[in-house]
Amino acid sequence: MKFDLLTLFPSMLEGVFSASIIKRAQAKGLIDLKITNFRDFATDKHCSVDDKPYGGGPGMVLSCDPIFRAVESVLEEGDAADEIILMSPQGEPLTQQLAAHLATKQRLVVIAGHYEGFDERIRRNLATKEISIGDYVLTGGELPAMVLTDTIIRLLPGVLGHKDSHIEESFSDENLLEYPQYTRPVTYRGHEVPEVLLSGNHENIRLWRQKQALENTKAKRPDLLENNN
Repeated sequence: MKFDLLTLFPSMLEGVFSASIIKRAQAKGLIDLKITNFRDFATDKHCSVDDKPYGGGPGMVLSCDPIFRAVESVLEEGDAADEIILMSPQGEPLTQQLAAHLATKQRLVVIAGHYEGFDERIRRNLATKEISIGDYVLTGGELPAMVLTDTIIRLLPGVLGHKDSHIEESFSDENLLEYPQYTRPVTYRGHEVPEVLLSGNHENIRLWRQKQALENTKAKRPDLLENNN
């Protein structure tokens, strides 16, 4: 799967994408990840990518031309993009289900903005989808772009060590939170691992985990259960 990420701050993304699971996925050839600085596509002598908003208001707005030109340039290489995604607090909320849907695609272009937002023509005439990682505002779209990309990549076949690693995680099973997990030692400072996990009875363990996931969700995120109804 191919990812093209457009940003004014490539170094923010490079650190995350050169470590851990994403680094290994690139080394295995499971993903092709390219970061492009759209300031490189500015045409004036100051390499400007933003300007004052028409009608007045605080801050600066990202201009059309550098971003359009950057997207057109990366799309000259290889296959067409399945989606051109704008990271925006106005976008569709990122969920595990949305990530799973995007993980079926072959190529995604992700635009991370900065400053006071985008010229509306980028939103309407270039992007095919807007995605938000939550109802809050960040300094820029780099962190949301990293969250989105990480969420998708770990769902791709062969990326995680075990083929079923992501199946029983939070939000993957009927929108429930994950059940509690334990590892050695059996006793730590007087706290015990539940007996059922030591029993070797796989059906009892499955039922216990199912019950714990439901109770965990009721206690911490009851809204998820309401959304299932």
